[in-house]
Amino acid sequence: MTSSPQIDRDTERLESLGYKQELSRVLGFFDNFSVAFTYLSPVVGIYSLFAFGIGTGGPAYIWLMPIVVLGMFFVALVFGELASHYPIAGALYQYSKFTVGPRYGWWVGWFYGVALLITVASVDTGVAPYVAGLLNNWFNTSIDASKHSTILVITLCLLVLQTTANVIGARVLGRIARYGTYVETFGTFGIFVILLIAGFHHGLGYLFSTEGASHPATNAMGFDFGGNWLLGAALVAILAHVYIFYGFESCGDIAEETKDAGRQVPRAMRSALVYGGISSFVLVAALTLAIPKGKFDAAVAGGPTYVLGANLTPWLEDVLLMVVIYAFFSCGSSVQGAGARLAFSYARDGAVPGSRWLSHVSTRFRTPVNALALGFVVPALFALLVNVTPAHDKKWWFITYPADVNALVVLVSFATSGIYLSFLMTVIGAAVARRRGWLPQGSFTLGRWGWPVTLLGGGYLTLMFINIVYPSGLSSGRAYVNLDWITLTVMVLIAIVGAVVFLIARPSKEIARHVVDLSDGSMPAPRAPEHDMPAHQAE
Repeated sequence: MTSSPQIDRDTERLESLGYKQELSRVLGFFDNFSVAFTYLSPVVGIYSLFAFGIGTGGPAYIWLMPIVVLGMFFVALVFGELASHYPIAGALYQYSKFTVGPRYGWWVGWFYGVALLITVASVDTGVAPYVAGLLNNWFNTSIDASKHSTILVITLCLLVLQTTANVIGARVLGRIARYGTYVETFGTFGIFVILLIAGFHHGLGYLFSTEGASHPATNAMGFDFGGNWLLGAALVAILAHVYIFYGFESCGDIAEETKDAGRQVPRAMRSALVYGGISSFVLVAALTLAIPKGKFDAAVAGGPTYVLGANLTPWLEDVLLMVVIYAFFSCGSSVQGAGARLAFSYARDGAVPGSRWLSHVSTRFRTPVNALALGFVVPALFALLVNVTPAHDKKWWFITYPADVNALVVLVSFATSGIYLSFLMTVIGAAVARRRGWLPQGSFTLGRWGWPVTLLGGGYLTLMFINIVYPSGLSSGRAYVNLDWITLTVMVLIAIVGAVVFLIARPSKEIARHVVDLSDGSMPAPRAPEHDMPAHQAE
């Protein structure tokens, strides 16, 4: 079969960056967009964090969402420019490798990759209550979703399905994500319409109320913000949005499987973020307005499940449970697929031990099968951590591991902080390249807005990263997502493990051989020397 002219141009651009086309370039714009949108997943995020957001900040926490979406939009613009110039699988790792150098890029990829693997485990274990609830409704069983064995069985089943689908081919990944986008649309806009028909219990003014969130006596979760909403409750409640609005960068992870990637990937990034913001706002508004009068505390305790159960008939609840379950499935599939492409990209550069095995591409399916195997085994091992739950507080110096918190929750506390750290490092890398005189030559460029957008994106990420990891104590509202010093401790431990892997693999020389950008299409740029000077600098 003859390749289309566009695919030939995509292959030529990939070759100009030092790589040959091994993966199957079969995804269009909507597939690329859908992978990012289902990774972002408003349904998964809101079902997981609605109670936390409204419990810490009251209904008015919805107005913190535009801040997060706007901040991330600046980041998406920076990433889009990088993705257009470097349309390579591996995204953040590759961008940072080219803009700053091999060692810097390796560390960006390390933090980002570990966070992706943790996210897969987090998503797949998080679906357990909804699967158990649906089975109990259908078969009148009494499956306990809190049991470790139940969580592990459901997680392993989901991982098997996701890995099998991802191995079969990028086209299957795109199809799952497409259906996921339809399901997410029903789960957001559809729920809004259904709840509107059932009858909202409040007027729009309710969305501006705080329900006494600033004071411990009236805060639904008992947190003390010293009577200050804007500089107290809001700083914590905004994390309910911060933990949702990323994933758009995965468009770049599957760039080598996307047609006309230099043009479509930046567009898909922006579209996934904007559509995710709109649909999330609509769902949060619907759930908030549907809270029965006088039942705010019950809504915080029960989350979206309570709100929907109080307004809808049982059969419709089952439909919504299926929607939520598929949203978790498609989200996990997209995250696993993105993580496997990062691992493949890493291994192809000789950046990790066992690179030859990890970079293997199936001749039948044209997918990175061994990298996908890694994306099955590691999250499965992480899921076993639900069995590690101390009955009493464990103290080491000034660090306290709280009782009744399983080790997976502790690990998951790194997921978003690791994502934000790798995002921030990538934006810093873009600023370094721009300072050195880098001129983006992709289909999408920021032009004279490059510096302002880069600084705004970097500023947003810096502030939110500090807000995420700030150790404000186990009794603070932030402890719901950040266990005091635990998150920073986990980050340090992951950095130490990374240092060990780095020393074993000694990847700098190998990666440096792949820092080639034949951007003008005529002659290759010099390879980066061992001290990490990128190719465009050497020119």
